[in-house]
Amino acid sequence: QVQLVESGGGLVQPGGSLRLSCAASGTIGSINDMGWYRQAPGKERELVATITRGGSTNYADSVKGRFTISRDNAKNTVDLQMNSLKPEDTAVYYCNAAARPTYIRTYFNYWGQGTQVTVSS
Repeated sequence: QVQLVESGGGLVQPGGSLRLSCAASGTIGSINDMGWYRQAPGKERELVATITRGGSTNYADSVKGRFTISRDNAKNTVDLQMNSLKPEDTAVYYCNAAARPTYIRTYFNYWGQGTQVTVSS
């Protein structure tokens, strides 16, 4: 199995920055795409950013130019640098990975437990 653990959430003032980190562990055979999603109260979970194993990135329009996703394939980690944060960025942020456990040929979609990000003065 594969586990994802996020860290780095918290309370920040508008205009501030936070960096989220996610580490994958367990019996990992391979990881393809990794990404970050978020869910605000009363809203559906939405894509924030994704990154392929080769480093190609994709961002939601609402975060382009403010957020940067990066990953370390050797360490099985993915980070999200969030700058110029706005109150509307407040949500629970979830790490996501398409991973294949060792000795299994199928890729599965894994989620972390989520980390709260609150942007407020």
